[in-house]
Amino acid sequence: MGIGMSRASLETALFIHALAAPLIFILVSIVYFTKFNFTTPLQTAIVFVLAVIAMDFFVVALMINKSMDMFSSLLGTWIPFGSIFIATYLTGLCIKRKS
Repeated sequence: MGIGMSRASLETALFIHALAAPLIFILVSIVYFTKFNFTTPLQTAIVFVLAVIAMDFFVVALMINKSMDMFSSLLGTWIPFGSIFIATYLTGLCIKRKS
């Protein structure tokens, strides 16, 4: 986000972030489900999204921004959280079906 905001408007950076987040987690999920696969797709999606929420809360909101304002933005937080969850869950389901 920091790089995006230095190169484009806040809205453009948020839009790119909302598109990139699920794509990145699809790749991470593919690696996880093909190499490790210790949990179900639902469990993995919950763990992944909770890790992202925790990092956003403790690192970005508290340490960097020193404000909770980011959590009022649908495009900045809630849409990426939801899309990360859905992307991870669906990727897990697809890989489980193939094996």
